[in-house]
Amino acid sequence: MVDLFAQTILNATYAASYMALVAVGLVLIFGVMGVINFAHGELYMLGAYAVVAVYGDWNMPFLVAVAAGLVFVGLVGILMEWALFRPLRDNPLGGLVASIGFLLVLQASAALIFGVRMENIPPSTQEIIQFSDRVSLPLQRLYVIVATIGLLFALWLFLKKTRFGWALRASAQDPEAAALQGISINQTARIAMFIGAALAGVAGALTAPLVRTYPYMGHSVIVTAFIIIIVGGVGSLEGAVVAAVVYAFVHTFVTTFVDGVMADIVGLTLMLLVLIVKPTGLFGTRERA
Repeated sequence: MVDLFAQTILNATYAASYMALVAVGLVLIFGVMGVINFAHGELYMLGAYAVVAVYGDWNMPFLVAVAAGLVFVGLVGILMEWALFRPLRDNPLGGLVASIGFLLVLQASAALIFGVRMENIPPSTQEIIQFSDRVSLPLQRLYVIVATIGLLFALWLFLKKTRFGWALRASAQDPEAAALQGISINQTARIAMFIGAALAGVAGALTAPLVRTYPYMGHSVIVTAFIIIIVGGVGSLEGAVVAAVVYAFVHTFVTTFVDGVMADIVGLTLMLLVLIVKPTGLFGTRERA
């Protein structure tokens, strides 16, 4: 029983890692641009397919494939900001609908290029860290955990210590005041979209050898991301990280000791309970009129 408990903790830590990357990227885009990007799950899918192509088909090193996924999906994010969200900046509903349309385009494109079958690529390493006879951690999962910690720390440094980071935070807090101070709204939106999309892409790239890659894999990811940001508080990066950890641990433990269907029900119940007790989420703040 102790071994099962310890193994579940390791599994939950891995799940919390990539969930946090996806959720933080979604929160950053919403905070700066005020748009709900329903295509965010498909950006995760694009990152996974980048590794399928570069690492699985072209036999390039895994880290090169992950870097390619990060850059490629980040550039797709810039394209989305320029072609979809910027023209609809004053129409949040239009931006939401446009993201849904782009979601379908990405799904159809992936199906056309790679087919609808699930892709399984080998992990970059078969090594396993063995804690006991029944408790282990594949090194591939450890890569995800370590990379997540490093990327989130780098994002924190960027937002807190650089001029571009200050500009993003100012735009998120008060876009009109930021514009009056000479901050380019177009530039901050472009940077936010690149970083947010890249985080989703690198999450998909890192987990590609551990999951089955297919054109519609973004559905479950975006649902989970929305639950996480609602629980953590819409617009709160810290809340997204904490909520990702809480949700991953709850979902993984219920899945292990009960079943997956009950885990989904418990996850949604957790969201409802948080909204009842604190409608703004764990770290959210109520806007003043």
